[in-house]
Amino acid sequence: MHNGTYFAQGATMAITTDVTRKGAAVAALHIEHPISDLGAWLGAFTSFAEARRDSGVTAERVHQPVADENYIVVQLDFLTIEAAEHFKAFLESVVWQSQDLSPGLAGTPQARVLREVDLRA
Repeated sequence: MHNGTYFAQGATMAITTDVTRKGAAVAALHIEHPISDLGAWLGAFTSFAEARRDSGVTAERVHQPVADENYIVVQLDFLTIEAAEHFKAFLESVVWQSQDLSPGLAGTPQARVLREVDLRA
């Protein structure tokens, strides 16, 4: 299995080449935004581990651009598009509306639900 994330002038495209994995995620919630403090942000992210698990997150990845320590990129995998959309709505309506729940957040998050592309098509 080979996974890759490709960046081109602010656009992000995630491609998974093996889409036949049993039980694998078919949807991902891609989130990116500026941060003011990585430690505070990581603390908040960790505090929502149970909420992510209970919402159906099957895998998570957190990255930072090499040249920008004040930016974060998160990818959360789900078994269904509906689960990813539901968690996105929770983040937008609850978590990101409260500075107490989202310390370290320094801008408006960009979030979108992605579906896997079958490269054999």
